[in-house]
Amino acid sequence: MSRAIKNRDRAPLEPAQSAETHDNETLHLAAEELSVTKRAVETGRVRISTQTRERDVLVDENLACERVEIERVPVGQKIEKTPDVREDGDTTIIPVVEEVLAVERYLMLKEEIRIRRVRTIERHQEKVTLRHQEAVVTRQETGTNDPGAIAASGLGKTKPKPK
Repeated sequence: MSRAIKNRDRAPLEPAQSAETHDNETLHLAAEELSVTKRAVETGRVRISTQTRERDVLVDENLACERVEIERVPVGQKIEKTPDVREDGDTTIIPVVEEVLAVERYLMLKEEIRIRRVRTIERHQEKVTLRHQEAVVTRQETGTNDPGAIAASGLGKTKPKPK
């Protein structure tokens, strides 16, 4: 009885000749094994530092400013009770009263103080200095014992960014 056994390469193998009967045939097969390991290899070191740069920019903005104008308006009018503080547009009117002694007593509206808000806008320009930082990466050869350097493996090598 003859059997053909195929290995992974699909090449037929012939049974080994034996002094035994054909019922107990022995096949000698070859097998390979693979063992994969990884290890870190230092290919260099890098030093990263930052540099601060400055640039001048022109700030051009509108600034709002508010001031008040006070106007005293004499009234001289006889009244029955003290008027409330009131607003007329952007003007606040505060009544000022006094008691006048005569044969009779009455309230006299002596004056009103009018406070008006005046808003102005002026253009303001000023030069200011802004700072920004850049990272500088310097690659060093293997074998330097710089404690401030960071070990780099051969994977993901980068070049310094051009300025």
